[in-house]
Order: sequence, then structure tokens, then C-alpha cells
Amino acid sequence: MALGIDIGGSGIKGAPVDLTSGAFAAERRRIPTPHRSTPRAVADVLAELVDSFDLPGDAPVGVAFPAPMDHGVVRFIANLDKSWKGVDLPALVHDATGREVTAVNDADAAGVGEQRFGAARGRDGVVLMVTLGTGIGSALLVDGVLVPNTELGHLEIDGHDAEHRAAESARERHDLSWEKWAERLQRYFETVEMLLSPELIVVGGGVSKQHEKFLPLLDLRAPIIPATLRNKAGIVGAAALAADPRVH
Repeated sequence: MALGIDIGGSGIKGAPVDLTSGAFAAERRRIPTPHRSTPRAVADVLAELVDSFDLPGDAPVGVAFPAPMDHGVVRFIANLDKSWKGVDLPALVHDATGREVTAVNDADAAGVGEQRFGAARGRDGVVLMVTLGTGIGSALLVDGVLVPNTELGHLEIDGHDAEHRAAESARERHDLSWEKWAERLQRYFETVEMLLSPELIVVGGGVSKQHEKFLPLLDLRAPIIPATLRNKAGIVGAAALAADPRVH
């Protein structure tokens, strides 16, 4: 068992995860992200969250965080207080909880969750997970091992940052039909496919619940399928990484 925590701009969510099945071992709990989301304030919330569960003494903690990570150090931050830059997140959370901690980018955590227990379970080779939401998040796994911090939503395609045209927020902002949005997704995914030759593409984000409206409109070499863990993926993936950072 490991505890998975997903830190977001509005809420911090966590649950203990049974690592044999990927199921939550207790009901997920959510605490609002502090209004001033400094490292110290967030660490206090994480300690409260950890203490709220009856965990084995040796259960590690995995944290999914909304920023690129360099061996647990926050490189830069968009959705939380700017003072996070340069913070060693595992050390911070260990000091607050006394537990062994692994920290990973939130999109990477979701990809690991889907590879271990979701839509990509049992798939070797190159697997790409893409989340479509306010931006485009990405996670790349090779034979079950995470290649961290890919940030493939920021590829420049046809002179544009890809997520500015192809994210779910762009569909809403420009009031695009599913067909018009699919044309933008086609251009994005065919570019990524040319660069990486994935053997499977998994699409997550809230819009994946409506996958039948746009995924069948895409024409790619690789199978492209919807995620199955949805909003559980980050917690499950973070817990899996805490127990085995290699994830294989």
C-alpha cells in the first residue's frame, strides 16, 4: 500500500492505494488548496491529509504536482505560489510527515496510473498518455518505465504552441464543433506520432468522457483510446511511483 496525493490549484486530494489492484483502500479525501499556496502552507495540508488515514508505518507517499520536476525539485510553477521554484518537494513533505516521499509531475503520474492499472495495462513498447484540458499534458512510457517531464503540449506546430489550438479549452474558447476540433487534434497527434512512433495513445482529461464524439474522427497509425481511471489516475500513479519509482 502507498498513499497517493494529487495537488491542484483548487484542491489537494489523496487516498491510500492497494498496489495489487490499483483500487483505493479508503475513500478519497479532499482539502482545499490554501489561498496563499506557499510550500509551508501546502506541506501543512499534506501532513493533515496523511494523518487522516490509518496507514501502515512504512507506507510511502507519492505526490503528483502541477509542474515539471527535476528529481523532486520544482523547476517552475504556474498554478501555485511562485515561491515553489527550486523547492525539493520530497524533502519538504518528508519533514512534514516523516514518510518516504516520491514527487512527480501530475501528467506523468496519470500516465503511470493508466499504464499500471488503466487503459494501457499490460502494454509494453512506447505508450503515450495525453490529457486534454486547460492545456495539454503528456506522459511517455517505454516498456513501463516513465520518461519524465515531456511537456508535449508545448510543441510548436504550424507556428503555434500546440495546446493553444488543440486543448479542450481551445475548443470551448472558439466554440468549435467536434469535427473542427478533431481537425486540430489530428494535426497535433500526427505530429507527435511522427516524432515518437508510439504503439498506443491514451487520451485523458475530463473531455475523454465524451471520447466517442472525437476519437473516431482521428486517423492515426497507433490505436488511440480513452483513459479509464479518469480523475483517479494521478493519485494511483503517484502511489505506484512511491512504491516503485521504476514502475515495471
